[in-house]
Amino acid sequence: METKKTIFSGIQPSGNLNIGNYIGAISQWVEMQKEYNCIFSVVDYHAITVKQNPEELRKRILEITKIYLAAGINPASSIIFQQSAVSAHTELAWILNCYGAHIADLNKMTQFKDKAENKESVSVGLFDYPVLMAADILLYNTDIVPVGEDQIQHVELARDIAKRFNTEFGNIFTIPKSIIRKDGARIMSLLDPKKKMSKSDMNQNNCIGLLDDLELARKKIMRAVTDSGDEIDYDMENKPALSNLLTIYAILGNREIPRLVKDYKGKGYGEFKKDLADVVVRFLENFQKKYYSISDEKVLKILEDGKERAESIAQKKLEEVKKLIGVK
Repeated sequence: METKKTIFSGIQPSGNLNIGNYIGAISQWVEMQKEYNCIFSVVDYHAITVKQNPEELRKRILEITKIYLAAGINPASSIIFQQSAVSAHTELAWILNCYGAHIADLNKMTQFKDKAENKESVSVGLFDYPVLMAADILLYNTDIVPVGEDQIQHVELARDIAKRFNTEFGNIFTIPKSIIRKDGARIMSLLDPKKKMSKSDMNQNNCIGLLDDLELARKKIMRAVTDSGDEIDYDMENKPALSNLLTIYAILGNREIPRLVKDYKGKGYGEFKKDLADVVVRFLENFQKKYYSISDEKVLKILEDGKERAESIAQKKLEEVKKLIGVK
């Protein structure tokens, strides 16, 4: 019998998770539970690369976990845990800083360049967090990492670090591969189709939060920008705004884009956006019903159970690594 491959992924507990996060990542995870051993983390140590309000952070950790559960992540079959609860992550990250990670690698990270406007005053953690991400992945013999396009570079770094370590000490780490959702991997802003829909966007009219008020979500869709002309068609180059809205419609409404284009032939943008708003509101209504039915007590129990399951895997790998480098 073939052994199931392992998937690892996580989301930072910062900002408001939106439908872009759901479509691009979480919905994909739900589908993957059928085929893979799945490990999903609330990566709180990644969140603190930028200063967080402690009370808000504690709240967000529970919120993200509830979103995982409401989306359909099953804690009986998948591991759900809080990154900081498993100390092996930071221990391995330090070891990888010394064995495998190079300054030249980190200097190439485009996300750091984008976020660090004044490089002298940002935290070392913001510069170094790709190594912690590599540790997250490598601790669990991860085969596949489902990511957005902006995280491919970080998975490539994890691969490079693993290969270097393996060359020196033997095949201790599984070499992970990234996988990107073909449709909907990158949901764009409602007001600027050249910019990714972001949970940390200062203007929340650019995105629809998973916990948004339903009527507010409807208004955001109706205010979403469209392209010149009046033909409803999927064309990322010439009609990026409409193509983005069609993607949202197709995935949240469980429809095929070519069928949507056919159904709306000869109809205007107004009718299309009204119907899309209905689809989004219906999705959010069902999602939020599940979300608000989950208690904090249930979440804490799931995180504690997930910690024990994750720790049993991570600690074993860490002990192997420590013996190899001579500290054990």
